[in-house]
Amino acid sequence: MGILVTGSAGFIGYSLALSLLKSGHDVVGLDNHNDYYDTQLKEDRLNRLAEFSGYKHVRGDFSDASTLTSLFEQYDIDRVVHLGAQAGVRYSIDNPSVYAQSNLVGMLNVLESCRHFQVSHLIYASSSSVYGMNGKMPFSTEDRVDHPVSLYAATKKSNELMAHSYSHLYGLPTTGLRFFTVYGPWGRPDMAPFLFLKAIIEGRPIKVFNNGQMKRDFTYIDDIVEGVIRLLDKPPRTNPKWSNAPSSESFAPYKVYNIGNNEPVELMTFISALESAVGKEAIKEFLPMQKGDVPTTFADIEDLRDAVGFAPDTRLSEGLQKFADWYVDYYKIKL
Repeated sequence: MGILVTGSAGFIGYSLALSLLKSGHDVVGLDNHNDYYDTQLKEDRLNRLAEFSGYKHVRGDFSDASTLTSLFEQYDIDRVVHLGAQAGVRYSIDNPSVYAQSNLVGMLNVLESCRHFQVSHLIYASSSSVYGMNGKMPFSTEDRVDHPVSLYAATKKSNELMAHSYSHLYGLPTTGLRFFTVYGPWGRPDMAPFLFLKAIIEGRPIKVFNNGQMKRDFTYIDDIVEGVIRLLDKPPRTNPKWSNAPSSESFAPYKVYNIGNNEPVELMTFISALESAVGKEAIKEFLPMQKGDVPTTFADIEDLRDAVGFAPDTRLSEGLQKFADWYVDYYKIKL
């Protein structure tokens, strides 16, 4: 049976699909190829996936229910990893309706398809942004997450609530993954590693928000993929001893995990590591905090480690060097 990966032309979706294909799995990829960022990068990712006979690609939008129904009727799908979404915190401030359609309607369609076609396990992407302005560190899946500071974060929290309702009503095993600042080769051009590296190489200023007083739990893409793959064959089970308290599990077959490096890094340290990776100093423009942003992210990953015997551990300097090497090679840059 095959594995459906939505958002397969995206950064995490592509990386996961590639790893699954290399391991001999059959993968069906679904992506709408939107132009939120460079579509050529998406096409190049898909060209690599197309080299594998076990990969089938569908160009379509999961916010269209008929597209998903047709896909499930055509392919024998047993597990789903729903990574497709309208990404970006700041973009959601000016384009809220796009997020409602993709992240809310789209998630509902995925849940409905999983329900009707009896999928054995749905894994879906949540986000560290659901923690909002929580002050307790590290962020734990036991913490309440009732105060998002962006619509993007609100849609991701809504996804978790929607998943729980389907786990309860229909016994659909669902696992939500709160990703923490993912980076690495083939990454997204709208994220800090990509933006900063491009500016450093081109000799342009980088925008350092909150005057550099930021910390992020940067997580390397290979660690994210490893965590997802290890969880694929571990659908959550009901917990009859669960009490009505903030928790990452419940009486339903439902679970939420953090996937982060468990080591927040100061933004200036991150910039310094990028400078070292390409041997060039950044020109820095210090700015105040942006709307929808938070000063620190920090993942508590004990439950992930307990569940699958694995936790992200790639050192930032190592991961950024691999990212920089890929960037220079992909864009044919002479340093």
